[in-house]
Amino acid sequence: MTSMKRSLPISPSDDTAAGQSRVQPAPAITPPTVFEDAAGLLPTVKPLSAAAPTGLARTPEPTSLPPSASLAPMPPLARQAPPTLPVVPPPSRDAPPLNERPIPIHPRVKAAPSPRRPTGIERFVIRRKGLFVFVILPLLIMAAYLYGIAAPQYLSESKFQVRGRIAGPSMGSGQGGAIGALMAGGSSFSSMPTEALAVRDFLMSHDAVNSLVEAPGVVSVWRRPEADLIARLWSDTPSAEWLVWYFGTMVSVASDQTTGITTIRTRSFRPEDSRALNAAMLGLAEGMVNRLSERVREDSLHVARQEIGVAERRVSAAREQLLVFRERERSLDPGATAAAALVSVATLEQVLLQTRAEMQEKSAFMRRDNPLIANLRNRISALETEIAQERRRTTAGDLALPQQIAGYERLLMEREFADRQLASATASLEQARVESDRQQLFLARVVQPNLAEYPLYPRAAYILISTAAVLLVLYGIGWLIYAGIREHAS
Repeated sequence: MTSMKRSLPISPSDDTAAGQSRVQPAPAITPPTVFEDAAGLLPTVKPLSAAAPTGLARTPEPTSLPPSASLAPMPPLARQAPPTLPVVPPPSRDAPPLNERPIPIHPRVKAAPSPRRPTGIERFVIRRKGLFVFVILPLLIMAAYLYGIAAPQYLSESKFQVRGRIAGPSMGSGQGGAIGALMAGGSSFSSMPTEALAVRDFLMSHDAVNSLVEAPGVVSVWRRPEADLIARLWSDTPSAEWLVWYFGTMVSVASDQTTGITTIRTRSFRPEDSRALNAAMLGLAEGMVNRLSERVREDSLHVARQEIGVAERRVSAAREQLLVFRERERSLDPGATAAAALVSVATLEQVLLQTRAEMQEKSAFMRRDNPLIANLRNRISALETEIAQERRRTTAGDLALPQQIAGYERLLMEREFADRQLASATASLEQARVESDRQQLFLARVVQPNLAEYPLYPRAAYILISTAAVLLVLYGIGWLIYAGIREHAS
């Protein structure tokens, strides 16, 4: 009986009915719950509370009954097996890291929902948000504009060369002229890069822009309906500075120093507009060259005319001085007067010699008081007096012939030089007129303006690659500066 009583369990209802004390069941063994630590790396085991969860089986321990209690015999009941605890196997060498191992959780305990892992693109944006904001996003915006919004632009190109004639070597230049001809290459033309540079600067100046605005209407060319909002000319009446700046972005003029060829490139939103604009600029360049040539011709003629004026005034002054001299000296030619005076003196001296010879001859057989001898004596005295007067008149005093002759010869020389200068100036003027008949500078059209068939602008790939390179360099420099500041602060 005793063994039978000890083997029978008593339900709580029976215990209450019998008025006996309750049987306190033993606390059930609860399995541990595995949680992750704060770092999410090592699992920790935390026991549950002492109270058993709802629904877990409890196994009461058998208690002894008082002797007065009588119980009916009951068949023995099988003892329930206690719940098994999850066993964590020891880590092996080939096991994954702790943060990647599956965490065993009791089937009765609900695990907390794990947060969603970001995708690869999200992780890249988070880690490289500076690169995305300062490099990738601007490139995406620029690519969207270039490939989706930008209007096609057509290019027209023309080329010209400014040339001029040079004088060939003269026949009298000798060996130097031959060497100069060999150095010139036997050509009568030479490129003039100085004038070409002047024409290039003129085509990009305010004067050229104003001329184009008045003639073909540049404003209407760059405000076509097919032009996009960014590339078009924004205003119908732009300021001069803004129009020149926009003109410089759509038109380019380049000169080659080696060949002397100048290239004009114009862009617009229609191929016929580009060609018309290029032809207008080529006309402006040709007009500029003609004005330069005309200026050179006018300068050369002006100098020749000035030289002729100076020579004419000099000739007039020389002739006026000669006239005043002749009126003052009352002699047309003092040289001829002096020559005549010398001839007269020589004649008188010859007569005097003859008279003296005759007197000596007659004095040999005539008496001294003979009237013929007295007459010869008087003639000799008169001839001597005349000869003396003629000599004093030609060699002595202010009105002497030597001073007159010297002044007269000086005036004659001045007139001769003035005449020669006038002749030389006249020849220079005639040569300048001959040169002015020919155009010294002229514009040779090498390539005519073409009509574009395919839009070459905007060059999207080139712009994107260049922009990407610049942005990457700037981003790298900024990142290095930021890293250095942060390291210094830490």
